[in-house]
Amino acid sequence: MNILVLNCGSSSIKYKLFEMNDKKVLAQGGVEKIGLSDSFLKITLPNGDKVVLKKDMPEHTVGIEFILDTLISTEYGCIKSLTEIEAVGHRVVHGGEKFNTSVLITPEIVEQVKICAELAPLHNPANLKGVDAVAKILPNVPQVAVFDTSFHQTMPDYAYMYALPYEYYEKYGVRRYGFHGTSHRYVSRRACDFLGLDYENTKVITAHIGNGGSITAVNNGKSVDTSMGLTPLEGLMMGTRAGNVDAGAVLYVANKENLANTAVSDMLNKESGLLGISGVSSDMRDIDNAIEQGNVRAALALKMYEYNVVKHIGAYAAALNGFDVLVFTGGVGENQTPFRERICKALTYLGIEINCDVNAKSRGEEIEISTKNSKVRVVVIPTDEELMIASDTQSLVE
Repeated sequence: MNILVLNCGSSSIKYKLFEMNDKKVLAQGGVEKIGLSDSFLKITLPNGDKVVLKKDMPEHTVGIEFILDTLISTEYGCIKSLTEIEAVGHRVVHGGEKFNTSVLITPEIVEQVKICAELAPLHNPANLKGVDAVAKILPNVPQVAVFDTSFHQTMPDYAYMYALPYEYYEKYGVRRYGFHGTSHRYVSRRACDFLGLDYENTKVITAHIGNGGSITAVNNGKSVDTSMGLTPLEGLMMGTRAGNVDAGAVLYVANKENLANTAVSDMLNKESGLLGISGVSSDMRDIDNAIEQGNVRAALALKMYEYNVVKHIGAYAAALNGFDVLVFTGGVGENQTPFRERICKALTYLGIEINCDVNAKSRGEEIEISTKNSKVRVVVIPTDEELMIASDTQSLVE
């Protein structure tokens, strides 16, 4: 079965085409700058080379049409006809409390996702543009929605509720939902498979650390707590997001600077985190380079960033009453070897012991970096949210 996976943003479309019998990636790439004059499609060839194809793409339907045309093209195609695409899986950011699993998309489902868009106004409408475009171009192909939030719907109420007046939960659904759920679900299960452990009888802490980051406590295959909240802003300090911050401090700054709501949102989501503290960049590689040049603020930013991760892992170790496996994933978690070493050394009180030589040589690959004496097994598992979406899509369609 060939399954196309789409991740539609407000001005972008990422895609992968899978052949699911052997889970082979037939094609992958992405459209960027939809609606702008210099929009383009970047595709990754089987040999790893990248090709950029420029085209005016004023909206998502044109972008998806261009992707599909490329998939069957003579020069860059991998299938002969669009009839070879048997299903399409979509990443949908927010499913609210309505969705605790992936679902076949129907008109009724689309309406429910629209209601959830109030909780993710930048994401859900863009996700639905992809659904609408596929429905127009491939009307007979089944589509599936896979939600970032659904994995976390197993959290108990005392973990997801905020200590705000209860009426705001009843009126507006204000609670912790969590994100990166597809990634946390994939890497927690894959880590247990990799280590030969029973997923439904293992306590796992998954650290998805990238430009956006979140940590999840997984007890016997179920998410019981996670660091992101009503929105992806809560939790860890991230590339440009502030993470946990005293709401009083936000109100104080907003009052002093006379900031409107949109300006406050931009400050917390786009101007804070590593970028806000360092004044250099939101990219860890740039931070490392700045530290080597003696930049004191960059060094402070990195210490804060790592301290946040250590604190959350410690908190979830307590929530789980001990744990068996620590998983690193995401751009930073998979590739920044000094970061992993420093995090693990700060957690030696939990019995964590890693092989520093193995860790130092490991980038972007599945590997165990803990020693035989470590009480907690530590692994690096590259995330594959697209494969998880394709697998869910296949299961529902079949």
